Amino acid sequence: MKSRETLIRLKKFQVDEKRRRVAQIEGMIADFQRMSVELEREIQTEQDRAGIQDPSHFAYPTYAKAAIQRRENLSRSADELRGQLEDAKAQLADAFEELKKVELLDERDQARERAEENAREQADLDSIGLMRSRIAMA
Repeated sequence: MKSRETLIRLKKFQVDEKRRRVAQIEGMIADFQRMSVELEREIQTEQDRAGIQDPSHFAYPTYAKAAIQRRENLSRSADELRGQLEDAKAQLADAFEELKKVELLDERDQARERAEENAREQADLDSIGLMRSRIAMA
């Protein structure tokens, strides 16, 4: 029984680790999106300041070009993280399923042990009652 409790604790730990990983990836995606929005504002500000909206124009601001590149890099990174997020969610679901299986096995074993204990107690009570009835008849 002790090993089952240890296994349950291990499975719970694994589920918690998977949850933390999912939350971490979601946080990173949110951070990248927030940085992309900020870069977009900076790009727009720089374009308005220069009065040039076309990145291929020879006088297009260098800072705006660099910001566009950073924004694109962040978008690619966020897309890669979305793939990792899907994998992490699948791993979390698998870990949760394994935990539930172990918990159900444990509950079943505990119910069986309670039923066995109740049967033993009932058998003891029956034998006591039988002895009393024999003594009362004698």
